[in-house]
Amino acid sequence: MVSHAPPHVGTPFRTNPFLRRLALGYGVVWLWAAIAPWDRQTWLLENLLVLAAVALLAATHRRLVFSNLSYLLIAVFLSVHVVGSHFTYSAVPLGTWVQEALGLERNHYDRVVHLSFGLLLAYPFREIVLRVVHVHRIWSYIIPVLSILALSSAYEILESWAARTVNPEVGIAFVGAQGDVWDGQKDMTLALGGALFAMLLCAGLRRLSGREPYLEWFAVAPQER
Repeated sequence: MVSHAPPHVGTPFRTNPFLRRLALGYGVVWLWAAIAPWDRQTWLLENLLVLAAVALLAATHRRLVFSNLSYLLIAVFLSVHVVGSHFTYSAVPLGTWVQEALGLERNHYDRVVHLSFGLLLAYPFREIVLRVVHVHRIWSYIIPVLSILALSSAYEILESWAARTVNPEVGIAFVGAQGDVWDGQKDMTLALGGALFAMLLCAGLRRLSGREPYLEWFAVAPQER
C-alpha cells in the first residue's frame, strides 16, 4: 500500500525541514534556559537526563525515524521541562502567579511537567510499540502506559539518590517536594493519568474512524501499522 503522507514526513533529519525547524526552535529555548539560570547546580542536575535523551534520539535517528507528531510532542515536553530547570520548578513565574491567584499552598508547575510526561510521551512510546515491537490491538495501548509509569518511578528513585548525594540545599531544590511528603507518589500518579488519557484519546480516534487517520499525516505508512 502507498502512504498518503507528505514526502517530507517520516524522513531522516537531513531531509525533513519540519524536524530541522523544530530542533532549531528547541535549541533556542535550551540556550535561553542555559543563560543565567536561577541556580546553576540545580539546572545542571535537571538537564542530565535531558541531554541523555537528546543524545539517544540523535544516535538512533537513522534506524528509528519517529513521526513528526512524535517529535513535536517530545520537543514540547522537553521545552516545558527546560523552563522549569531555568527557574527551578518551585519558582517558575507562571506557577507562582497561579499559586497566588488561586490561593494554593505551593507552586504546581512541577505537577504540570509530570502530567505532561505521560500526556505527551505516551504517543511516541506507542509508535515504538507499533513500529518496532510490532505489538497491536489493546497491548499497543497498555504497554506505553506501563512504560510511562515505569520511567516515572525510575525518575523518582534517581531523583532521591541525587538529592542524597549532592549538597542538601541543591538536592531539596532538585526534588522540589515543597514540603509535600507524598510528592513523589503524586508525580507518578499524574504521569500515569496523562498516559491513560493520551491512550484513551488514541483508542477513541481509532474506534470512531475505523483506522488511525492521525498517523497518516505523521509518518507511519499503512504497511507499518
